[in-house]
Amino acid sequence: MYVATVPNRSSPPAILLRESYRQGPQVKSRTLANLSPWDPARIQALRRALHGDFDHLTTEPTSGPVFGLLFALNQIADQLGLSAALGHSRLAKLDRFLVLARVAHQGSRLSAVRWAKDHAVAEVLALGSFDEDDLYAALDDLCARQEKLEQILYRQYLKRRSSPPALFLYDITSSYLEGQHNAFADYGHPRDGKRGKLQIVIGLLTDDLGEPLAVRVFAGNTGDPVTVVDQIKILQDQFGVPELVFVGDRGMVKSKGKQALQEAGLHYISALTDPQIRRLLGEGTLQMGLFSEDVCEVEAEGVRYLLRRNAAEAAREQHRLEDKLAKLKRKVEQRNAQVEKSRRCQPEAGPRNLRVWVARHKLTGQVELRLEGRSVVLERNQVGIDRALELAGCYVVVSDVPKQQLSGQQVHDHYVNLQKVERDFRQLKTGLLEVRPIWVRKESRTRGHVFGCMLALKISREMERRLQARFG
Repeated sequence: MYVATVPNRSSPPAILLRESYRQGPQVKSRTLANLSPWDPARIQALRRALHGDFDHLTTEPTSGPVFGLLFALNQIADQLGLSAALGHSRLAKLDRFLVLARVAHQGSRLSAVRWAKDHAVAEVLALGSFDEDDLYAALDDLCARQEKLEQILYRQYLKRRSSPPALFLYDITSSYLEGQHNAFADYGHPRDGKRGKLQIVIGLLTDDLGEPLAVRVFAGNTGDPVTVVDQIKILQDQFGVPELVFVGDRGMVKSKGKQALQEAGLHYISALTDPQIRRLLGEGTLQMGLFSEDVCEVEAEGVRYLLRRNAAEAAREQHRLEDKLAKLKRKVEQRNAQVEKSRRCQPEAGPRNLRVWVARHKLTGQVELRLEGRSVVLERNQVGIDRALELAGCYVVVSDVPKQQLSGQQVHDHYVNLQKVERDFRQLKTGLLEVRPIWVRKESRTRGHVFGCMLALKISREMERRLQARFG
C-alpha cells in the first residue's frame, strides 16, 4: 500500500490510499480510501508508517488514566455544594466516588472498582486504592448520614432559590431485586412490569420544578397512601417547612393521607381514581357535562374538584380498546381455524383460554364469548364498551387549597407538574442512572444505594441545565 497524490486541475490534489496488485503480466492499482480530508501531519505519519519508518520501535504504546470525565463531574459536584456536604475524609471521598460513578458508569460496586482502574480517581479525588468492601462501607455511611446530608443540601438549595418552595411534589415507584434476601424485599404492585420478582418501594420528594430533595425506601408491599405520613415528617421535622401544599398522584392521598395532612395543618393536591369519579357521578356531586377541554371547578363540602377532558387522550384510549378487540377477533379466528383443521382439538378449551385473555386485558363486560358447535363466537357488548369509554380522557384533580391561595387553573397545572417527578424516576430507573436491579441485601446498603442515586440525579439534572443553556 502507498499514499498517492493525484493532481485535480484547479482544485487541491486528491490524496488517496492505494494498493498495487498483479493481474497476469500487468501491474495495476486500486484505491482503498480517500484521505483528502485528513490533516497533512496525519497523512505524513501514515506515509512514514507505510515506508516502515516505525518498524524499529519496540516500546509498547501506553495510555494514562482517563481524566476528563471524572474531573468534569467532580467540578459540578463541587459547585452544587455536594462535595462540601459529603466532607473530605477518606470515607466521604468514597461516598463521592459512588455518586460520580453512578452518573458515569452505573453497575455494581465490584464493577465500579474495575472502572476506577482506568480513570484518574487518585488525581481528581485524592483517593487511594480501594476495593468493593470499601464501597459497601461507603453505602453504610451514606445511609447513616442521609438525613443530615439532605438538610445541608436543602439549606444550600434555599440559598440558591432565595425563598422556600410552597409546593412539593411526591410520587412513588418500585424497583425489582436480584436475589431473595434483601431487607425490604417483598411482593407488591410491580410498576416495573417484572412480575414474580421481589421489589422495594421508593418515594421521591421534589420541589415544584422536580428538583429532588429527599428519597425514602419502603418495603415492597407498602401501599402508596401509607408513605405520605413519612413525607410529612420529612417536610416538618427535617426541613422545617411550616406551611405547604403537598402534591401526590391519584390514589395516594386517600383518607389516611388526608387525615394526616389535616392534622399537620397542610393542604394537598391530588386526583381521583375512576371508581371515585363514578361514585361522585352517581351521587350527583359531579356531572358528565362538566368535562371539557377547559378546566371546570366544582366545590362540595370544602373540597375543590377540577374537571377536565383531554380529547387526545380520549382518542388514544378508544384506539387502544379497538386494538384489543381487533386482536381478540384474530385470536378467535385462529382458534376456529385450528379446531376446523384438527378433529383432535377440544372445542371447550378455546373459550376458556380466551376468557383468561379477556380478563387480563380488562375487556370483561365489553365482549361475550360462547361456543356454538365447535366454533367460538365473539359478540361485542356495545353498552359495556360505551361505559368503558365514558370516562376516556376524563380526570378530576381534587384539592383543599383555598381559592384565594391558588386558582383552579393553578391547582390543575401544579398536579400536571407531577410528570416532572415521573421523569426523574425514568432517569433513575431506566435512563442514565440505572438504580435497578438492586444487588445489595442489608437495609443500610439499600438505603445508601438509593440515596446515592438521588444525589447522582441532582448532578445529572445540573448537567442537563448547563447543556441546555449552552446549546439550547
